[in-house]
Amino acid sequence: MKGFRQRVHEQLSRAKDSNKSSKKKDSSSSGSNHGTPTSSTTAVNETKSKPTSSPDNGAAAGITLHHNAPVLPSGAPSQQHYIPQQQHIGGQTSSNGPGTPTRQGVPMAPSVVISPSAPHIPPPGAAETMPGDLQPPKIGQKPHLIDRLQTPKDITGGPRPPRRQHSSRFDISDQRQRELEKLPGFHEVPPNRRQDLFMQKIDQCNIIFDFNDATGDMKSKEIKRLALHELLDYVANNRSVITEPMYPKVVEMFSKNLFRPIPPPVNPQGDAFDPEEDEPVLEVAWPHIQVVYEFFLRFIESQDFSTNIAKAYIDHQFVLQLLELFDSEDPRERDFLKTTLHRIYGKFLNLRSYIRRSINNVFFQFIYETERFNGIAELLEILGSIINGFALPLKEEHKLFLTRVLLPMHKVKSLSMYHPQLAYCIVQFLEKDAALTEEVVLGLLRYWPKVNSTKEVMYLNEVEDIFEVMEPAEFVKVQEPLFHQLAKSVASPHFQVAERALYFWNNEYFCNLVGDNVEVILPIMFAPLYENSQGHWNRTIHSMVYTAMKMFMEINPQLFDDCSHDYREYQNSAEAREKSRQDKWDRLAEMAKAKREKVELPPAEGSKSSDAAGSNDGLDPLTQDNQQRLNALKLQDDTTASKERRREGQNSRRRRGSIDDSRGSGSGMAGTGRRIVVGEARRRGERRSSLGSNSSPGPSHVSVTRSNSTSKSMRSV
Repeated sequence: MKGFRQRVHEQLSRAKDSNKSSKKKDSSSSGSNHGTPTSSTTAVNETKSKPTSSPDNGAAAGITLHHNAPVLPSGAPSQQHYIPQQQHIGGQTSSNGPGTPTRQGVPMAPSVVISPSAPHIPPPGAAETMPGDLQPPKIGQKPHLIDRLQTPKDITGGPRPPRRQHSSRFDISDQRQRELEKLPGFHEVPPNRRQDLFMQKIDQCNIIFDFNDATGDMKSKEIKRLALHELLDYVANNRSVITEPMYPKVVEMFSKNLFRPIPPPVNPQGDAFDPEEDEPVLEVAWPHIQVVYEFFLRFIESQDFSTNIAKAYIDHQFVLQLLELFDSEDPRERDFLKTTLHRIYGKFLNLRSYIRRSINNVFFQFIYETERFNGIAELLEILGSIINGFALPLKEEHKLFLTRVLLPMHKVKSLSMYHPQLAYCIVQFLEKDAALTEEVVLGLLRYWPKVNSTKEVMYLNEVEDIFEVMEPAEFVKVQEPLFHQLAKSVASPHFQVAERALYFWNNEYFCNLVGDNVEVILPIMFAPLYENSQGHWNRTIHSMVYTAMKMFMEINPQLFDDCSHDYREYQNSAEAREKSRQDKWDRLAEMAKAKREKVELPPAEGSKSSDAAGSNDGLDPLTQDNQQRLNALKLQDDTTASKERRREGQNSRRRRGSIDDSRGSGSGMAGTGRRIVVGEARRRGERRSSLGSNSSPGPSHVSVTRSNSTSKSMRSV
């Protein structure tokens, strides 16, 4: 037993000596000049240079995990374990490692080992996280040296990754076709061979390469790119070089390189692409696609270009395929598409109506079906220039486009992506025809957002643009509904909405319109302005409200005092109005309770309605409801019949009046008049007897009154 204790003390002393020697080696190595530091030594030096909060955490801060160091599971005991005789430190094998050497099969006594390569093992019951793990990482911060393998997310400090790129689903050419040979330049051949060389270069440009493989066909890709540039320079810098055989070849090359299925969106189920927050997805085949667009634009803009020849190849199908490309996520391609479609619209008069209808169909699908299309802003920009060229007076087709397409586009939730272009189109229409102002303003009020403050600010911006082109006569038509909405915006708790609405009073033309119609506008705006001046939480709103109220006071002081007096009276009667409102709700609750309990309520109409209600007591509620509807229909029919009888009575009285006027002509004439009146009375009596079974209380009373008047007239005769 004594020998065992002695051996344990010897092992502990050796462990202390080895720890001291390892510490001295570490300090000497850190003070010396290194040649090329490795990743492990650099990480250790960085952690040693960081200040620690306490001496106890110093060992934990100096711990590093190597890929070949042993890692114990979290559930393993930490007090008693075996240390292997050899450990890998810094990529080297050492038999005299920092651990305490032990004999084969002899357990090591409990000790604390400080080593850069030893893993951190938490004591039993301790949390599994390190103190620095709970802090969020900062941008550009190097990963902490903790007990876990480094992942690609932990490796920072390098260059920023490039933007996301993808390649569309092109129809890749065969391997044999992709092996191209460089052709001579146009300046290297005589003029009579340049057309043939043009066709050969066009054939080379029809070869489609796979840009997903960046290292494949590199030589052929470069040959095609150079051929495209040579074609571009040849068309742009030369005259009388475009011949009729070139048209189908150029259109075919354009279609083959560009018309392809657009890949699905990166986030098909989530929110749509936001250009302000999301990073655009670029097309990896853009080095070729860009030059194809530039060449085609130069081709159709050339003075030698003939529309009569080209319209056989640039047709409706070509336009539809071009519109489908507007859904590309690459903004560079959408910009070229916008220019290309606008040039086609200007050159081909026979396609203008079809292009407008096709764009309308894209908008309809976007508004009512998908709400996803990347090229809406570009299409609206094209339409803005088209609307600017509309002839006056506007056609009915163009007015329908405004009311059925442009106005409903305000209700889409992704309005921010294209609102400036949409507002420009609206203003262009109002500049062309001021009579459309009422329809446009009422349409905006119909789609006015209720809870989306960002959209409401955009609506207010558009309304101010409309004010710039609004005529005073049109302003009078829309001032009441428009200022009711502006009053709500001014009273909004969202300070940006209220601020944007109050900015209207900084517009001189707006203030002139308000001053001319202050009798209508001030009673609408007084309450929200006064309440905001008293209780709005934003100080900027207070100053802007005071400016607006000061303007109203200067325009019409007497009207301002009257509005203030009416507002005070309205506030003083608030309790009475609340009591009346509560009484109405209580009465409604009593009626609902009585209906649930099937208690008969006092009749609201005459005796017939009460009799009908009493006769329906034994019926179920659905049958009673149907019976009440039938009774209502009967009452309507009786009312119609009574109107007809009243009209006949008026006609008969006119005839009697004419007879009375001729009464002085003689006794014979009087006798004839008496016989006519008696005959009229008899016929009315027969008609009353035939309608007696279906008559209501109202019509029977009318007939009695008519009979009394008839008897009086007979007595007078």
